[in-house]
Amino acid sequence: MNDEMKPYYQDSSVTIYHGDCREIVPTLGKFDLLLTDPPYGIGADNRKRILSRTNAAKAKDYGESDWDNSTPADWVFAMLRDYSEKQIVWGGNYFNLPPCNGPLVWDKENSGDFADGELAWNNLGTALRIKRHLWNGMIRKGQEERFHPTQKPLEVISWCISLAGDGVTTILDPFAGSGTTGRAAKDLGRKATLIEREEKYCEIAAKRMAQEVLAL
Repeated sequence: MNDEMKPYYQDSSVTIYHGDCREIVPTLGKFDLLLTDPPYGIGADNRKRILSRTNAAKAKDYGESDWDNSTPADWVFAMLRDYSEKQIVWGGNYFNLPPCNGPLVWDKENSGDFADGELAWNNLGTALRIKRHLWNGMIRKGQEERFHPTQKPLEVISWCISLAGDGVTTILDPFAGSGTTGRAAKDLGRKATLIEREEKYCEIAAKRMAQEVLAL
């Protein structure tokens, strides 16, 4: 653990850092699993664009930001892979990553303007796997609360961790958003380190981690 960098939040399962993963990750050592959802560079943080889309329900206003203006550089992914044994990267089709034997597919079971699903690049060596979980704008399975415009469902992230295997005990998410990776890790009895550059999402993630372990 880095003695010079104070965590934004820490408990027995999850540590959250507020800052730039390019500076923080090299101070932390190696992890069993990199599980993350980096910026795709498609303007998902654009308030005007989100609110103007046709949805089955009124869109939530997440405020204006600039975190999705561009994708991380290739060297950032190379660095992250050096510090993890296994990797699952959502939106991998947007990035320059090695060939993937079997992508993970999240079928959103939705309709309308939103994509039918999303892909996760990985190095697990499995065949293609599909997780079906309704997530159609503001209409979501179980009415799970949504804190972030590109948030993944807790059930989908928990599925990813399970696919990575029982040997995975330490998880890194360097683009943590609202902290779903940490929440899933905590519920499954794993340890996670989260890094997020937007302080408002660090605060949201910290509040989610402070809850009791949730039933899956």
